[in-house]
Amino acid sequence: MGTTTPPRTLAEALRARGDESLAGLLRARPDLLNPVPNDITQLATRAGTRASVVRALEHLDRFALQTAEALAVAPDPAPYDTLLSLLTGDGLDDGGQRDDMGAAITAALPGALATLREQALVWGEDDRLRLVRTARELLAPSPQHPSPTGLGPTVAEATAGMSPGRLQEILAATDLPATHDPVSAVAALSALFTDRTRMAELLDTAPVEALSVLDRLVWGPPYGEVTPNPTPPVKWLRDRGLLLPVSTRTVVLPREAALHLRAGRAHRVPEPAPPAVAAAAERDPQAVDRAAAGQAFTALSTIEELLKLWDGGGPTILRAGGLSVRELKRAATALDVSEPIAAFWIELAYGAGLLASDGETDERYAPTPASDEWLDLPAEDRWTHLATAWLAGTRTPGLVGGQDAKGRALSALGPELDRSAAPDVRRRVLTLFAELPPGTAPEAETLLRRLRWERPLRGSAPAAEGSDLRSRLALWTLNEAELLGITGRGALSAQARALLDEGEQTAAALLSPLLPDPLDHVLLQADLTAVAPGPLERPLADMLSVLADVESKGGATVYRFTPGSVRRALDAGQAAADLHAFLAAHSRTPVPQPLSYLIDDVARRHGHLRIGAASAYVRCDDEAVLNEILADRRSTGLRLRRLAPTVLAAQTDPGSLLEALRDMGYAPAAESAEGDVLITRAGARRTPPRTPPAPVPEGPPVPDDTLLGAAVRAIRAGDTAATVARKEPQEGAPGSTHSGTLPRTTPAETLATVQAAAMTGSTVWIGYVNADGAASQRVIAPVRVEGGFVTGYDHTADEVRTYPLHRITGVAELAEEG
Repeated sequence: MGTTTPPRTLAEALRARGDESLAGLLRARPDLLNPVPNDITQLATRAGTRASVVRALEHLDRFALQTAEALAVAPDPAPYDTLLSLLTGDGLDDGGQRDDMGAAITAALPGALATLREQALVWGEDDRLRLVRTARELLAPSPQHPSPTGLGPTVAEATAGMSPGRLQEILAATDLPATHDPVSAVAALSALFTDRTRMAELLDTAPVEALSVLDRLVWGPPYGEVTPNPTPPVKWLRDRGLLLPVSTRTVVLPREAALHLRAGRAHRVPEPAPPAVAAAAERDPQAVDRAAAGQAFTALSTIEELLKLWDGGGPTILRAGGLSVRELKRAATALDVSEPIAAFWIELAYGAGLLASDGETDERYAPTPASDEWLDLPAEDRWTHLATAWLAGTRTPGLVGGQDAKGRALSALGPELDRSAAPDVRRRVLTLFAELPPGTAPEAETLLRRLRWERPLRGSAPAAEGSDLRSRLALWTLNEAELLGITGRGALSAQARALLDEGEQTAAALLSPLLPDPLDHVLLQADLTAVAPGPLERPLADMLSVLADVESKGGATVYRFTPGSVRRALDAGQAAADLHAFLAAHSRTPVPQPLSYLIDDVARRHGHLRIGAASAYVRCDDEAVLNEILADRRSTGLRLRRLAPTVLAAQTDPGSLLEALRDMGYAPAAESAEGDVLITRAGARRTPPRTPPAPVPEGPPVPDDTLLGAAVRAIRAGDTAATVARKEPQEGAPGSTHSGTLPRTTPAETLATVQAAAMTGSTVWIGYVNADGAASQRVIAPVRVEGGFVTGYDHTADEVRTYPLHRITGVAELAEEG
């Protein structure tokens, strides 16, 4: 076949491509690589399967999809001019006022067609464009699946099976010459509907009501229901074939008639160019960066607070997985945010690998060892870690509170929150932000229109979520980006631009000067509060969170000292002197006398009572205190009994006894079997080492250049093995046979031929049967023949292999080229 011969099949069209073009196809449709096709024919077959074509159509932009839809209703094959006419129309419906749109379509069509060709959805030269059969079936009209263009079947398709008498009646009503050949009758009717002049004359005689019926059907759906006795306008249309029967109660407007009414256009509104993203507001870029940095700091503080909240062991895991509604509400209250926002922070910490299940019998969520490493990082590095995890993660907290396809509630940290389209949507939204001038906030509606143009078909979304999952993901992205400090006041920050384009280090360097420096001091006040005028250094913040309770948050954090918080510090092993020294060292104001008195008073009573295991006991050197406890009616449930003047026994466990006495206003301390005070340290619970949840990919991953190059070489080699010209043994030669497709030679001839090929470095064609009995053809270049084996480079597998000689059915030389 000469190089100028048009391809007759998709396989021939792919075979004529260069290696770079084949690599582009495999890059655009990576599902074709799993596994690597044996040859071009198998690649073409796989490219035409329904699942692969559907996936390819879902990744087309709107105009490329409109081009494919136009080809689906065009003749097969279709010339380029016919396709262009279907997209631009003839302009006769509006006086030729579509020049601007026509020019835009004319300019954009070559690019759309190139995209369809690259993805092997269209093949053939411009004078014979063919849409692959599976795509035509998906996009062409049928009663069960109307065409996206709104066009119905052709006259030939709609009249298939119609009686010749009925065809004659239609010809007579339209003043066409009678013919007894059904094919000629259909051709005459089709010619009438495609003739602009004669069709206009026919419609000029139509009743006004009949034209109204056509107006309702012309842009789809083209099907309508009729009664056994239709109205005169419908009967007029039906008699002239402008409405053709599909069933006893259904009629359809044939494609040729609809195209006349549409002035030749397949689509009502072609969209050759992507809609522009409009600016909602223009702000000072420096103000945007500062606002984003402030929100980034708030994000870090919120995640730290969440880790502290679950530091000693978080909530239990539901049997079906995830967090209960009650625990989500509790976390939202503790973080002082709404439940959807709390779900976002929890999912973000989980996706970043900072929270995980502890894997115990009573399974709970808890911070991971990686969370301690994260807390030790500088603030800007902590932020880039969170932002990177958010960008790449497929966890979708916006779904929390909704229902899955089976009507079950979706819970935070549950197993059904992965959406593979989320990373692509997030990155695309931020890329559209980045295309605007710095400080510009985009208009959300125009942003959504742009995303719908780029991916008009539904991606990998469950059916219950509808076809607009990408729009919902985009709206969630806008909100989450603002919460995380990716955007500030609706515009993309400079540090986020750097994160997208240059990496984490550059983004961290830009963010660092905008974050407040951590402080090493607080301001103590006489009302038993401490004010932190900014972020605190971690050791100071950790100690203060044990010694005091957070009363309010904001630009300055207010801590309140209470007897319970002081006792908590003493339980953690601190002495009164340690607390006095800590406050004096970290306060810019003198330590107020009421706070000193509070610490001394709690410390004096702390540990005066000792709790140990009997079932439990209370001992105290002061008999009066024990008498007071026994006389208190609140101790009745503890069933206390005096064992000695300074010891009481209880019918409860030490932990419950400890809490009960604290509720009664005492300050007991737990002790060991040796009589030593037990120190309870906060924040000791961690999960075993955990890796962050892996994103769920949207289809096969895009292969790298190395894999693409190897795959193309393997496909080419396999194609060579399948299509190479071979010398057939001459008729009557010893051991020759033509009974099968595999070469057949005697063992002696096989050995002699492969030895000669090894000596001369030539390539031969062999038939091979493996241990499972599967036969195949191979093209090999033998390099060594010994011990009953032949070793050579197998062009089919693109690697060096060794074959037992007894499994080679025969060998043949390759025909000389030319």
